[in-house]
Amino acid sequence: MSMIHFVGGEKGGVGKSVFARLLAQYFIDKQLPFTALDADVSNASLLRVYADYCRPVDLAHFDSADDIFTLATETPDRHVLVDLPAQGERPLATWMDNGGIAELVAETQIGLVFWHVMDDSKDALVALSRLLSRQRNSARYCVVKNAGRGKDFSLFDHSSVRAEAERLRSHFLDLPELHGPVMRKIDRLDASYWAAINNPNGGEAFTRLERQRVKVWQWRMFEQLSSLPFWG
Repeated sequence: MSMIHFVGGEKGGVGKSVFARLLAQYFIDKQLPFTALDADVSNASLLRVYADYCRPVDLAHFDSADDIFTLATETPDRHVLVDLPAQGERPLATWMDNGGIAELVAETQIGLVFWHVMDDSKDALVALSRLLSRQRNSARYCVVKNAGRGKDFSLFDHSSVRAEAERLRSHFLDLPELHGPVMRKIDRLDASYWAAINNPNGGEAFTRLERQRVKVWQWRMFEQLSSLPFWG
């Protein structure tokens, strides 16, 4: 069964693209067939880093956004990864409502997963509440608490929003924090996580300790991802 994965969080700066790139690397390392679509035109880090696997998509134009569904139906068991921009909920909802995408997904037995990447702010709870209210039972959900963007998630953990997410049988992941200077170097060099671990061009773009930190961080996240029922 093909799966469409929307990586969002609505507000900027919560680490959506960091997580989208992790998912892309997971698909590559696990040899899962996938195509990535970068809807974040202001940043486009997924497109820059994983250019061989990724293409741009414009959610504001239906002809472009339709590629999401088309790619999922072209090949059985393909994963379609969509990195959403900040404030991407409205154009995505407009496209889905206009095209009856939830009904099409159900008819064609395509899986639909919303990954909500969040920091520890109240705004992140409000954004998740809107997502759950809009999609309800038409999709599966995974909430990703990004420790690189927040240290105290107690507001979320004790909220009615979490209770509603649990009622909808959502999954929950903890994205560990990667050492700040290493993450900034990865972003500055537009390096994939594989490149940060393996230094394919030689030299010392990443020191041995930096490579080990990325390797441990990625392994911890991959271990959590492997426990999820989204991979066919």
